[in-house]
Amino acid sequence: MAARTLKSSPSILPLYARAAASMIPGASLLPFVPGGGKDIPDIDMTLTGVRAEPDKVAAYAKVCGFSLRDELPATYPHVLAFPLHMAAMADGSFPFGAVGLVHIENRIVQHRPIELGEELEIRVRATKLEPHPRGRSFALVSEAFVDGELVWEDVSRMLRRGGGTGERSARAESQVQLEPAAEWRLGDDLGRRYAAVSGDRNPIHMHSLTAKPLGFPKAIAHGMWTKARCLAALESRLPDSFSVEVRFRKPILLPARVQFASASEGEEIEFAVRDSEGGGTHLEGRVRPTGAVGARGATPR
Repeated sequence: MAARTLKSSPSILPLYARAAASMIPGASLLPFVPGGGKDIPDIDMTLTGVRAEPDKVAAYAKVCGFSLRDELPATYPHVLAFPLHMAAMADGSFPFGAVGLVHIENRIVQHRPIELGEELEIRVRATKLEPHPRGRSFALVSEAFVDGELVWEDVSRMLRRGGGTGERSARAESQVQLEPAAEWRLGDDLGRRYAAVSGDRNPIHMHSLTAKPLGFPKAIAHGMWTKARCLAALESRLPDSFSVEVRFRKPILLPARVQFASASEGEEIEFAVRDSEGGGTHLEGRVRPTGAVGARGATPR
């Protein structure tokens, strides 16, 4: 495994340029352009001395609907880890570039709230490719530490579309009746607004003109914005330590009107985001107190 320790966060734009270059025929033959490998390389990256900047956290909270606090939203460390995600996927031995990848699942474990001024060490690694009905998938596993204490974990499962098995595994349907709680009107600029506060400028989110060449009729909302917006809606009901997992079922084509629904089942909360006009479910999720899953519950499936 190639372990790397970084003292500063990688610059996102050059990494996106390398990711986009992999789409040019023959470019993957260059050693610094992704596409030169057959499987996910063994990369373990660590970024030290990470502190969230209050103005950036405030801008993120505004876009996602969180209240301003002295603690980071549970989804914000994902933003801090994202440059490492991009650096891992921009490696020349990565089998494909990050542009066009679809985020299909995410699980976060917050072991305790992270104070705004705390210094973090963030570690990121990628798992091997697995077959998927719509292509191939892998996970980016992130961890955040404060003085050696594991305080936060994240597993993001990504899909590379094309050449899938076509076999869909059956999933158990929830028996909990989710009550509609709110309707959200999402503008066609949501992808660009979230990109400005998260650094995630995947073209599928930015504009219909950049989404169409990658197989989407319009720009789609970021999955992590949708998850963050759900947690913001549940903010007053969240314990200090919890896990929250979501499956991104159907892309939200922008602009859109969607419905947020939730219900409690004991100490757990189930929630969903659905199309307001009956067009299906975009996201399904569940919050559990971490006592129900153990102290290190976030492991790749």
